[in-house]
Amino acid sequence: MRPSISSALLITLFLLCFIHGATSQENLIRDSCRTFAKDDPNINFNFCTTSLQAAPASHCAALRGLGTISFRLIRYNVTDTRCMIRQLLKGKKLDPYVRQCLNDCFELYSDAIDTMKQAMKAYNTKRFADANIEISSIMDAATTCEDGFNERKGVLSPLTKRNNNTFELSAIALNVMRILQTRSD
Repeated sequence: MRPSISSALLITLFLLCFIHGATSQENLIRDSCRTFAKDDPNINFNFCTTSLQAAPASHCAALRGLGTISFRLIRYNVTDTRCMIRQLLKGKKLDPYVRQCLNDCFELYSDAIDTMKQAMKAYNTKRFADANIEISSIMDAATTCEDGFNERKGVLSPLTKRNNNTFELSAIALNVMRILQTRSD
């Protein structure tokens, strides 16, 4: 039995709408990241698009959803970095200065996990000013962690990439909130 022309037309229209929806969401990510990178020197366009597009729900999210995704990415990064620090601290042959820096970073990232929970609660209830403060403190934690290693000449931080990612993901979240606030004012 052959499908009727109206069934084929309906299926074609559905597929076009689906493809258009996916394309417009990718455009939202690209357009948002382009704006963020232009307005904020802390955001790299490629990092922004790659990070947001990698999240499963990003292809159907509106701007508020991209904010939620950026918050989750920060949380995952902070939690995973803390776990990595714990593993690094198990090393027997660590330089005492590096061990102290890692201990400081472990404490900073432990606090950042709790801070992230507060930031997510504030974001979910549209208290963007509170969420902004919490996210900014997470950025400070990543910077403070990295700075600790840089205080001694010749010491390389094993956390540079993770600290930079935490900082940049936080900058993305701050930019999403900035746009959401200007839309709701």
